Amino acid sequence: MENGLLPKLFINDEDLQWENLEGGVTRKIISYDNDLMMVKVAFEKGAIGTLHQHYHSQISNVQEGVFEVEINNQKQILKQGDGFYIPPNAIHGCVCLEKGVLIDVFSPKREDFL
Repeated sequence: MENGLLPKLFINDEDLQWENLEGGVTRKIISYDNDLMMVKVAFEKGAIGTLHQHYHSQISNVQEGVFEVEINNQKQILKQGDGFYIPPNAIHGCVCLEKGVLIDVFSPKREDFL
């Protein structure tokens, strides 16, 4: 990494701080290096992940809750255990139908989150 530090090999959730993103959405950056980043994002019921796009590849897992996920104008309802892939530059977003948590993995890391 550019700061010369390696990511922790083991991560304890209680050591991570929530960042308030407003609108009923909070996130924790779990870990990252230059090529990979994992983030936990919590949503209150009705919270919206606004449609957006980025050059990163993204894979997400629904850890809990129910979400309506939209990727390139296609929508699907996903529940705990389901997942989705977002190709680079695809327009995507979600609506939280039941309070929940997504685990997002990005390649490369999201510099804009740091």
